[in-house]
Amino acid sequence: MEVDDPPIRTRRWTRVEYDRLIEYGVLAEDEHLELLDGRLVVREPQGRRHSAAVVALQQALAQAFGAGFHVRPQLPIALDDASEPEPDAVVVRGAPWDYASRHPVAPVLLVEIAETSLAIDRQHKGSIYARAGIADYWIVNLPEAVLEIYRDPAPSASARFGWAYRSTQHLMRDASIAPLAAPTALIAVTALLPPA
Repeated sequence: MEVDDPPIRTRRWTRVEYDRLIEYGVLAEDEHLELLDGRLVVREPQGRRHSAAVVALQQALAQAFGAGFHVRPQLPIALDDASEPEPDAVVVRGAPWDYASRHPVAPVLLVEIAETSLAIDRQHKGSIYARAGIADYWIVNLPEAVLEIYRDPAPSASARFGWAYRSTQHLMRDASIAPLAAPTALIAVTALLPPA
């Protein structure tokens, strides 16, 4: 780099601007991007195990939550003015058509499936989700065959985006977990993981 070269300037995007880029066809709806804290981030491609895990997760969550909720797989959520991620699954109150004119803003459960994205899901997305007040965040950790549970979001000076989860659990295949919003519904961790 030359001494006289000016610094590279970047531009951060708002969620409204990002939605307009899609609306006007600048970005295709099926383009593998999501908005994280004002940055357009390329989403990792999905392999066969990841795809199977999405379907298994959707089935388990739909059964656990039942009427009054629905599972939205790999669809946008409007977290704040600078973030519109597309998690592998979110559970929201209401019916699908309740969100025809807007993306959900307050999922009761948010789940990422990690195969190659574990560090991003833990540090980057975890901090953004905590900052947005998501009370129940799970990571289906395929390489280690565990379900990671993150709860109790709070400010944290050491976290990537200033927020982190104070409660963390790593559940093995033989464990079960109840979502915070469906405390009587137990989900077997084995139902969310590939066969051993």
